[in-house]
Amino acid sequence: MDIGKYKSHDRILVAVDCIIFGFDGQHLQALLIKRGFEPEKGKWSLMGGFVNQDESTDDAAIRILNQLTGMDNIYMEQLYCFSDVNRDLAGRVISIAYFALINIADYNEQLQSEHEARWFPLDKIPALVFDHKEMVATAKARLQAKVTNHPIGFELLPEKFTLPQLQNLYEAIYESELDKRNFTKKILALGILNKLDEKEKASSKKGAFYYVFDKNKYRKLHSEGVKFI
Repeated sequence: MDIGKYKSHDRILVAVDCIIFGFDGQHLQALLIKRGFEPEKGKWSLMGGFVNQDESTDDAAIRILNQLTGMDNIYMEQLYCFSDVNRDLAGRVISIAYFALINIADYNEQLQSEHEARWFPLDKIPALVFDHKEMVATAKARLQAKVTNHPIGFELLPEKFTLPQLQNLYEAIYESELDKRNFTKKILALGILNKLDEKEKASSKKGAFYYVFDKNKYRKLHSEGVKFI
């Protein structure tokens, strides 16, 4: 095999950056860290790193997400390739961005302390290094488009949740108030939620029943071409 053509071209570093979304019950949030090295040391940043010789970009993203959260089997999706020539002050680096969705309650607080990580509501994101704010905005737009047809929003909730909690989530994602009666009617009509004989009573005296998402019912619905929301 003639590899001369390969050797004659520039070698460019490839990195992955992870936009990690969480939901605190009222606000959609992003997990940021304090950058631990130059350039831009001490400034807010997404969690990222370089792709190793023996791993794919997906594998690198899984590794980086685990390092920051301590969690496995996180929902993640490749977002976009950020390749502006001058995007990284230290040199020529192409970044493959991923967005991930986690339940904040499952997040390892010890790891949060180790990485100087902090959750920020999306409307209060501080100045970020390089093009990371553009990455967050792109991930937010993708999430808003994706939840229309796919039930990925459940990744941000506990296993059992109430209908008001579910509505709060979608209002946070869409940044818009939804009609309670229409939302409840539409989501229940899909038949993909199973009602439990248990209520959440911290929010009101009457309480609200808990539900769980039925993935099998959703797969059947999806195979029939029915939109989620």
